[in-house]
Amino acid sequence: MFASRLAQVARRTAGIAAAAVLVITAATTTANAASDVPDRRIRVATFNIHHAQGVDDKLNLERVADVIRTGEADVVGLQEVDRHWSERSEFADQASWLAERLHMHVVYGANLDLDPATPGAPRRQYGTAILSRYPILDSDNTLLPRYEGHEQRGLLRALVQVRGVRVQVFNTHLQHNNANERLEQVRAIQPLVGAREEPVVLTGDLNARPDAPEIRALSDTLSDTWPQAGAGEGYTYPVAGPNARIDYVFTSADVRVESAAVVASDASDHLPLFVDLLVGRRG
Repeated sequence: MFASRLAQVARRTAGIAAAAVLVITAATTTANAASDVPDRRIRVATFNIHHAQGVDDKLNLERVADVIRTGEADVVGLQEVDRHWSERSEFADQASWLAERLHMHVVYGANLDLDPATPGAPRRQYGTAILSRYPILDSDNTLLPRYEGHEQRGLLRALVQVRGVRVQVFNTHLQHNNANERLEQVRAIQPLVGAREEPVVLTGDLNARPDAPEIRALSDTLSDTWPQAGAGEGYTYPVAGPNARIDYVFTSADVRVESAAVVASDASDHLPLFVDLLVGRRG
């Protein structure tokens, strides 16, 4: 009887050991599968579209779509985007129009959100948008510090699934006429982008040149892509005789930068910036 019980215990122990091996093997296989996922190449653009009013002062949203389409951007951060805002943009939902026209996913950050001009009409909104050829898993918009009498600014976030690799994409538009306010806005952005588990890409019209304190502060958290891969000065503003680099794509250190280029366009008062990136899973 004792021998029989001993055999049962031995079989049970062997079964537990085998199960443990299976669990370890499965975990190892999963980890290896994750690490075997190759880096994904994505083309990211940032573009202040000036509510689709070009240098000729004409409203033409199709020109903005053409810039994105011709540039073959996969993910685009747009600033100065109207949503049922006013007659200046014919009360259009510009973000949704562009997404439909380009067959892209979209999220919108309403930094200004006003009652409609007439009862029952959509709310009047102005802010930023992120377009993506890849699925957007979740998103949010965080309002940034604002000085009295100044425009409300925000940080729009979208978690984008790029063929098995998740990327946190952020988009912002900082205050145009106060460096101290921009610095406070950057200080608010830093912890939001710095604590993410996924690779990070930040696009935006930052309204400051590369040597400004607020840009240097942001560079403590993320990397400016232009010095890594751009040629020349990279000026993006104004379109007529550009002399300032104020539009940026920043990334976390684990994102590789392949190329960066400012593209000629008359669709806005800013020039768009396109950057080719390689993103992979962390871990």
